[in-house]
Amino acid sequence: MTLEQLAGQQLMIGIEGTRATPEVIDLFKDTHAGGIIIFRPNFESAAQFKKLISDLEETLRRRLIVAVDHEGGRVIRLSEGVTVFPDNLALGFTGNENYASEQGKIEARELRRLGFDVNLSPTLDVLSENFSPNIGIRSYGKDPELVSRLGSARIKAMQENGLSACAKHFPGQGQSSIDAHLGLPVLPTDWDEMHRVHLKPFIAAIEAGADTFMTSHPVYPNLDSSKVPATFSKKIADDLLRTGLGFQGVLFSDDMEMGALRNFGSLEDSCVKALRAGHDMVLICHDVKAVRGVHQAIVEAYKNGELKKAKLETSVQRIDLLKRKRQNRFEMGSIMPEKEGARLAEKIAAESIKISHLNVSVPNLFENNLAVIFPRISELRDNVLIEADCLDEDKFIRELLPKYGIRPKAVQIVSLDASQEEIEKSVELAVENYPVLFFCFDPHLYPGCKKLLDALQESRAKLSVIFLRDPYGRKCLKPGAGSLCAYGFRIPQIKAVLDFLLLNRVHPSSYS
Repeated sequence: MTLEQLAGQQLMIGIEGTRATPEVIDLFKDTHAGGIIIFRPNFESAAQFKKLISDLEETLRRRLIVAVDHEGGRVIRLSEGVTVFPDNLALGFTGNENYASEQGKIEARELRRLGFDVNLSPTLDVLSENFSPNIGIRSYGKDPELVSRLGSARIKAMQENGLSACAKHFPGQGQSSIDAHLGLPVLPTDWDEMHRVHLKPFIAAIEAGADTFMTSHPVYPNLDSSKVPATFSKKIADDLLRTGLGFQGVLFSDDMEMGALRNFGSLEDSCVKALRAGHDMVLICHDVKAVRGVHQAIVEAYKNGELKKAKLETSVQRIDLLKRKRQNRFEMGSIMPEKEGARLAEKIAAESIKISHLNVSVPNLFENNLAVIFPRISELRDNVLIEADCLDEDKFIRELLPKYGIRPKAVQIVSLDASQEEIEKSVELAVENYPVLFFCFDPHLYPGCKKLLDALQESRAKLSVIFLRDPYGRKCLKPGAGSLCAYGFRIPQIKAVLDFLLLNRVHPSSYS
């Protein structure tokens, strides 16, 4: 292989559209990119996706690494052929290793049928008391031993069933209060805390044989005094992970286009820095126009000695080994969800609610004049899978509640960032002494949702709040107000909360 071909193997790129167009083919030919990462806009159907990957590899006459973020919960890109599992935090509440293992087995079989080699999952970040806008419900929880047990069980099962797992985001950013997609997290975590808490799940992942790892972009000034993002830190990516912990698999960067790296130079420079720090592949997920320039910059860095050719050869050997492990694309039969997947998703959702809300009691929602306010989650559909039944939110709620013996007097669907008009219409439903069931979507992130929650709390209605995603919204509640958290907005999680609220028919006047 030429230097240009070898250097191209270190690129994992996203593409535009759903077909292997001449433009897409030329991009891979010109840059020799070694991998492709798939997002929601690239997947219309299983048949379309299979054709995309087949056409791409057949035309290029070479093997690619095909990867996807398939974490479960809020991070699902695929609309067909897969089980929609709840978020990791829900599984964390169950503490059930068997569930984690079964999930890993199921998703491995489903993703291999679709043609994937790597699932960029699981998230092994350990939460802290800090608000975590990026990780949150993507984590298994605050207990490093729990995160280690569930993460390693899932990794083993995935890889035993033919799919490479990815432990992320090394060395751990669950304590970050800044989303690296938007800005630069600076985490004061010291070595003692890292070893006591955040590194434990990654050590367990190495022991479980994880094929790949992914770093992310926070600065850890107490770990590396140069105060560069972990993505650029040789002390973290090479000295700690490779030499210190002994990881020998493929190391991915996180998306190099994130806001955290915006002030550290051009995309070309950032990718060179990440490779110099010890990464095997850098991810450019969205800006297809930048890929050729990045490739040229990497080649030039090898020519002028800024990057070492010996390390390039080692990285390419790791990448080739990963490809050889995953030779048989589209194996394991016809594309379809595993039969036991939906039932497992329901079990995880139901048990997480029962365990996390063991001592919670709820007001009577079986009175007449119940009003329901539900978010327009279909606004997320361009980037996040929204289950088909939830695309028409009004129909979904009106068909779901009668199954519990409830026919609401009104259903109001509001934007995630509710407008003033939507707020006013919702408040009109909050009649004194009558129940209002408000499905609340991240008031700590959407100002309009926060205003709506405040306005409903000012009303004299009997307000019941279900936080559909992160539990941090509880901080927006007034003293004495009560809520439940679904830890996600997937259908099994919505049903699990309603089962808890309505099948038990517990009616005390206050709850927590």
